Amino acid sequence: MNKYFFLVFLLLCNVSIFSQSNLLDMIDDDTDEASTEVSSTFKSYKLVNFETPKLVPKNHLNFIVAHRFGSVKNGIEDLFGLDIASTRLQFVYGLSDKINLSFSRSKFRRTYDFGAKYHIINQKKNGFPFTIAGHHLLGIDTSLDENLLPGIRFANRLRSTHQLIMASKINDKLSVEFVPTILHDGLVELEEQDNLQYALGFGGRYLFTKRMGIVVDYGLHLNRASTSPYKNVFSIGYEIETGGHVFQLHFSNAQGMYENAFITQAAGDWSKRDFFFGFNINRIFNLKSKK
Repeated sequence: MNKYFFLVFLLLCNVSIFSQSNLLDMIDDDTDEASTEVSSTFKSYKLVNFETPKLVPKNHLNFIVAHRFGSVKNGIEDLFGLDIASTRLQFVYGLSDKINLSFSRSKFRRTYDFGAKYHIINQKKNGFPFTIAGHHLLGIDTSLDENLLPGIRFANRLRSTHQLIMASKINDKLSVEFVPTILHDGLVELEEQDNLQYALGFGGRYLFTKRMGIVVDYGLHLNRASTSPYKNVFSIGYEIETGGHVFQLHFSNAQGMYENAFITQAAGDWSKRDFFFGFNINRIFNLKSKK
């Protein structure tokens, strides 16, 4: 596969989407009830691992605590993984209603992430069928030991993710998304593994009630080295909305919770009962001063 294929694909998607949005604005400036924007495609900012197109509102701060325990495969020996945990703390700020900035720290690989997510276009009733957002992440891996890797450079610590998030609300209960992804790792474990990697994310949510539902996502790593011990990531969870909180309980075969980790380094194997239990908690705060 041409290593620039996905990059060109994402750029063309962005250009075509912006162009279509402009054309729609030029053709019809009137607000028609039949083409109003679809809202609440997803209630949370993530499914389990993959981002959704939902954005934090302007002047709001979302605090996300993501916790992933150890593998359940050892049973009672380590209390089904509860004795081993990996945590990610993330802050997402609404710079505007269409642009979010984020910062996070993960225990996995002791990684710091700086991210941006932005709105491109909304799904319309009886109109454009997708809500689309862009997502970019730059990570710094601080776990690499200079004593063990004396030739390491700062560039080897950097990891980046670039995604186009395309979601559609099928009906009041079912929403789905598709996430073409480009990743770059400054340092890879295997010599035959390309630093530039590609993946496709798939996911969805099905609501049983207005506040409770099942969430699922899957990542297909397209150019994984044939000798790699890692698997494609699959996760499933139960989501509960309680006012200002969105709470998720889930299982995944990846312990890392940022894109370069869960897409390229999912170490668990569902067929061998090797997966991880975890949860995500979202709490949003309004930082706008009240008059």
